[in-house]
Amino acid sequence: MSAESDALNEQIKQSVALLRRHLDWDAAIARLDELNHRAEDPALWNDAAAAQVLMRERNRLAAQIEGVRKLEGDVADTLELIEMAEAEGDAAMVADGMAALRALAEEAKRREIESLLSGEADGNDCYVEINAGAGGTEAQDWAEMLMRMYVRWAEKHGYKAQLLEQSEGEQAGIKSATLQISGPNAYGWLKTEAGVHRLVRISPFDAAARRQTSFASVWVYPVVDDNIEIEINENDLRVDTYRASGAGGQHVNKTESAIRLTHLPSGIVVACQTDRSQHRNRATAMGMLKARLYEAELQKREAAATAQENAKTEIGWGHQIRSYVLAPYQLVKDLRTNVEKGNPDAVLDGDLDAFMAAALAARVGATRSEASAQAQ
Repeated sequence: MSAESDALNEQIKQSVALLRRHLDWDAAIARLDELNHRAEDPALWNDAAAAQVLMRERNRLAAQIEGVRKLEGDVADTLELIEMAEAEGDAAMVADGMAALRALAEEAKRREIESLLSGEADGNDCYVEINAGAGGTEAQDWAEMLMRMYVRWAEKHGYKAQLLEQSEGEQAGIKSATLQISGPNAYGWLKTEAGVHRLVRISPFDAAARRQTSFASVWVYPVVDDNIEIEINENDLRVDTYRASGAGGQHVNKTESAIRLTHLPSGIVVACQTDRSQHRNRATAMGMLKARLYEAELQKREAAATAQENAKTEIGWGHQIRSYVLAPYQLVKDLRTNVEKGNPDAVLDGDLDAFMAAALAARVGATRSEASAQAQ
């Protein structure tokens, strides 16, 4: 076979080794057998909520295991086809086989990245909170650019992005905003975006056209589903009502339908103004607060508290995770992984997957060299 087919085969083997390691292959098969046995018990559906949880886990695990097995089988079949075509001198069949092998290598890479989304809440929807930092109007405009970037990323992936709260800037942009992003593994992908984002550009608000540096922070936390119980004492809450800002109609802007909840023990503040009903806004805000409290507990359990505290420090120099430089040159660089892109317009239009994948790999500590060592 050719050098290219050998290289692709080796690449796929490394990806499969990493997939098996992340799944903890033997334990995953044993767990699936256990879930299949429990799913056959008619008494399981006496508790519908518990049954649904079990079936979700069963289907997810079955899809992961079957996906790896099918990938291995398809690769073996494709390599055999290429060998036969080469022996027969059928150049067209060899080309078809190589195209199939390249597609399998891409699939293996995609599955490898998806295997990193194995955290307790990675499959959940999430809230994305954006706050302007130092820099006044410049920073507020930058915060609005970031909000658009995440909305565009969501749209590209077929996710739903809903604006829950927004505080308008004095001249332009926003002081803060909260989005709810709904879709498969939304939290798993977007949790890597938490931190301070730095923009360098020629200011559109400066008559002298000077270069300015602006900062904005992004905070991401998972939507809590009904199966996760978070208890909140009403005595620990301060509830403030206020008029919604921005577009929304006469009723929204002339009645105090917006809600702000402050959790006094933790100091966490959430707000919602998306609905005309104060009661529905309060329910949404309560869900956001539960999500924030749950996310804090997740970070403790995942031993990531230090990284997250860094993300919540002063929104300014020395704390950024990514720099977006629009002038004097064009470059977006992630300071955690050193991933770079020379097309900031595409990044600001939602092209974030390379940054997210690299950050996920760094967070989990999954490298190809480790996978090779495990396989040997």
